[in-house]
Amino acid sequence: MLLFFVALGLFCGAGWLFLNKGLYLLPDKMCEGTLERGTAEQVLPRARSADSGSDRQEAGRHLSFWCHVTTSEDDSLSGEARVVQVSRDKWLDGYRNAGGRHRVLRVSVGDVEALAQMGPDGDTSSVYVPCDPPGLGPDEASQPYAVVGETRTDGQARAAGVPLRQALTDFAYRLSAHAYQLAECDKPRDFPDELPRYKDH
Repeated sequence: MLLFFVALGLFCGAGWLFLNKGLYLLPDKMCEGTLERGTAEQVLPRARSADSGSDRQEAGRHLSFWCHVTTSEDDSLSGEARVVQVSRDKWLDGYRNAGGRHRVLRVSVGDVEALAQMGPDGDTSSVYVPCDPPGLGPDEASQPYAVVGETRTDGQARAAGVPLRQALTDFAYRLSAHAYQLAECDKPRDFPDELPRYKDH
């Protein structure tokens, strides 16, 4: 009889673990190394299960790279980095002019700039990295190109305020740095380990 209850306990425990594949069971690094499990655990609430995935399309000036973590509670952390033809001012104006959003926090290092802002549907962060993609014609080469990364939460978030915005910005920065390499931008660039912290500004 004792063996029966021990076996039953092990079975129930295994069943609980099977049904509760939470964030802690995600890989240490996801999306080609751009997202760490610790970041997902910091940003997203606990859940019964979670999954992650990434994808990329095209190359060079048409490159897009996506990453997401989604939980069984429909909360998600996602982001993408794309090569786009946009000036720094137009990129920034797109966030400044977004309706219903609060003030934009900004940090930069060299010509790499990042921002974060809180919106009615969650926080968003974006990173701008100038990029000269290969294969541009003479007219295109005279236009500003950049890798632009953007990350966001959907649903509930575990973190809030500056910690959440910092986590989103760090994620957007890693996405952008990775996409810069994938796009084979013409100017070699050393990316610092991290951007300046918002708490320092």
